[in-house]
Amino acid sequence: PLAAVGRRYVPRFEHRARNVQLPLPTCRVLAYLERRPVISQARLAEFTALEPMAVVRLLDRLQADGLVERRPDPSDRRVHSVHLSAAAAPVLDEVKRLAALTRAEAFAGVDPARRDAFLAVLEQLRDNLAAVDPSDAALPRPPQPPSR
Repeated sequence: PLAAVGRRYVPRFEHRARNVQLPLPTCRVLAYLERRPVISQARLAEFTALEPMAVVRLLDRLQADGLVERRPDPSDRRVHSVHLSAAAAPVLDEVKRLAALTRAEAFAGVDPARRDAFLAVLEQLRDNLAAVDPSDAALPRPPQPPSR
């Protein structure tokens, strides 16, 4: 059931995002950058499940639009860290608005207490699996939905 929810949720969000010219990879990258303010391009590719070259091209566009900055890593000249610029704030607000609409649609008719319990169980499952595979522990936590 959880995989089926994901297969339906993502396209609903993507449809909304596409209507405002925000491709899903752009939304993913900006959302992860907000949660991890300093991250390398390689780690960003890992976290967003995008090919490294796709992330580079996407970051090129976002940088040209003034939404992100790349800075050399002081400890490794081969690495560039990616940072959100102040200009990304309104775009992130739009991503959050679209996510909230999609989340509200998904949770329509679900009692808020049951919703909160469900999300708490999902977090526990994620934490349990991260404990078994510590390489996942560094993955950013998804944003919490606003309480009703």
